[in-house]
Amino acid sequence: MDNLQSQFSDIVALIRESRNSAIKAVNSELLNLYWNIGGYISKKIAAANWGEKTVDELALFILKNHPELKGFNKRGLYRMRQFYETYIEMAIVAPVVRQIQNPENNELSIVSSPLTQLQSADNKDNKIVSTAWTQLEVSDIRQTILVKLSWSHHRLIYSRCKSALEMEFYLRLNVKENYSVRELDRQISSSLFERTMLSNTKQIPVLNKIAPNLNQHFKDSYVFEFLNLPEPFTENDLQKGLIRQMKMFILELGKDFLFVDEKYRLQVGNKDYRCDLLFYHRELQCLVAFELKTESFEPEHLGKINFYLEALDRDVKKPHENPSIGILLCKDKDTEVVEYAMSRQMSPTLISQYTLALPDKKILQAKLHELIEMWNDKIGEVE
Repeated sequence: MDNLQSQFSDIVALIRESRNSAIKAVNSELLNLYWNIGGYISKKIAAANWGEKTVDELALFILKNHPELKGFNKRGLYRMRQFYETYIEMAIVAPVVRQIQNPENNELSIVSSPLTQLQSADNKDNKIVSTAWTQLEVSDIRQTILVKLSWSHHRLIYSRCKSALEMEFYLRLNVKENYSVRELDRQISSSLFERTMLSNTKQIPVLNKIAPNLNQHFKDSYVFEFLNLPEPFTENDLQKGLIRQMKMFILELGKDFLFVDEKYRLQVGNKDYRCDLLFYHRELQCLVAFELKTESFEPEHLGKINFYLEALDRDVKKPHENPSIGILLCKDKDTEVVEYAMSRQMSPTLISQYTLALPDKKILQAKLHELIEMWNDKIGEVE
């Protein structure tokens, strides 16, 4: 009976996998259609062949003659145009599009051939459709990162992001983390892009060996606006709040984090010690110990987290796993104090700060702008 149940489960898994593939295929075709409609409208307006009112007339034409076609009203068509114009020059799309649009590239005929095959000699409607499609400079984005997100994800990204760099950041992050639209909206609101770009995490040699691109996995600052903790609060309040809101906590940390336990017991000698929060990181293949502080960072905080890491590596870590990493989450930190404290640090530990309110996005954007200008000035001096 157990064997039969297992076989039934295999069939259910096959059904789900097929359904997911079908959904992805439909999403890919839909975005490719929106891309080409947006491109067609954009080029017509740019060439002064169409005015802005022509798009309104197109929407009315579709509504009157083809009411079964949903999503092609005035607002929808403008969104398709915005979709195309937003991404067309981005590095992740432009090279592919230009290659396909090249008249010498045979892939254009591959795209249009199915429509040509459907055309019959005595069917005028098919002729019209095929001719109109052939006149379009058809481009195919189905092999780009764009189709890995839904239409709702794209609308959120290009309506809220201010630069191509920021858009690409959230595009790639969403593919990696598989955010829902609501989760993506929260990450943009928490200024994740700005916080990541401004991160000044200092990597010590042992961390370079474990995770050369550490900033991809850990942050210099974390936002816990979802806790709604009243001031003042204790470390125990902070811990319990994070446990209660574990889904949101994982969203802020990153979905590669797997929660192991709170107040994780470590026995050393004849005494028990408790690590505040213990996680496992799938990509890094290591344990991650979090120590929570309600005050600013002090150098003596390192002693306890280093002790926990040693105990984890000796008694808990599996032979195939990497050395454990420690995260000291403090309410605030003085960068100079952290630099001094970490200068001779040999354990893989990071000092991060947290805030219980969403950061001021405008302030972070201004800081990021200053950083970029400073970087450009340095490049200019070298040249």
